[in-house]
Amino acid sequence: MTIEEMARNPSPWLAGRSELADSVVSSRVRLARNIEGLPFAHRATSEQLSEALSLAREAIEKSNTLRTGTFMLMSDLDDLDRQFLVERHLISHEHAEKSPTRAIAIGENEMVSVMVNEEDHLRLQSVQPGFQVMEAWRLVDRLDNEIDANLKYAFSYEWGYLSACPTNTGTGLRASMLVHLPGLILTKQIEKVIHSITQMGLAVRGFFGEGSEVVGNLFQISNRTALGTSEIDIVQSLEKVVRQVLEYETRARDILLRNARFEIEDKVWRAYGILKYCRKVTWKDVMSYASAARLGSSLGILKDVSVSRLNEMIFMAQPAHLQKRFGKRMEPADRDVVRAEMIRNMLAEDEKRSNKGNAAQTGEAT
Repeated sequence: MTIEEMARNPSPWLAGRSELADSVVSSRVRLARNIEGLPFAHRATSEQLSEALSLAREAIEKSNTLRTGTFMLMSDLDDLDRQFLVERHLISHEHAEKSPTRAIAIGENEMVSVMVNEEDHLRLQSVQPGFQVMEAWRLVDRLDNEIDANLKYAFSYEWGYLSACPTNTGTGLRASMLVHLPGLILTKQIEKVIHSITQMGLAVRGFFGEGSEVVGNLFQISNRTALGTSEIDIVQSLEKVVRQVLEYETRARDILLRNARFEIEDKVWRAYGILKYCRKVTWKDVMSYASAARLGSSLGILKDVSVSRLNEMIFMAQPAHLQKRFGKRMEPADRDVVRAEMIRNMLAEDEKRSNKGNAAQTGEAT
């Protein structure tokens, strides 16, 4: 699987067909692991990093989960390819450095992946659509066991898995969900909810995780520490808190429909109209309009566009995705024009599909 092949299709975890998919875009579980006997990545020499890369690659290629996947060295990729992988949520901004000792292994369906020599020697990851953090944990736990069978991890019976960052020591597990919370923002309850989440020991971050801004009313909720509790407890705690947050979001949406229905419908239809007819649009504007349309789709206001299509739009409209999809580098102004055309075509396809479905139902009724 090449990056060009990936660019032609959205990630499978954007499908939007799982539980609570109208509010939860995806669930992710990441494990931090290091190789016994080698210094952590930030203290290692080039030779030691090369040794870590070689050992990790050998173990990855022996695993059942990733043996048929793709292994890419960061030094073999240009800046646009690396940015594409960041946008795809497969590597971090920190990992997107042109280094001969950094790599990414990606499973056939992008549901599992491993960063090699980022902050830790290995960062194992699984991403699932919607509210499926437990399934993400099961997948990454299986991959962890497969790699552990062929690679000795740095482990302490007192502290657990050792990591370059103290917050990852212990289980090494970071579980997160990417949630869409426009109702809480429009009813001005979001700050209170975020405060409650942080008081419960969880972190709230932006679209690309730590240090990133919130765009499109999308928030990443994750555990803050990995020490002193089990992996299953971390996952179950996150599930419990996110379900509570989604209850607040549902109530907020009900309040909006009850007290400000015309204002919400106007906001939704204006956003949809811009997306449907725009001739030039930035990615951040797409995030804003798609967020409103996503709310409209989940509330039944918009019938012709699905949540999965809007998820796809948000990701495929990103700068590197757009350029890889169309096979050429573009200046920002040119990207805005091409992006608008792509979005118009996406919505036209959905409208055509919806009309066909309505016509078929009318024929059956007749």
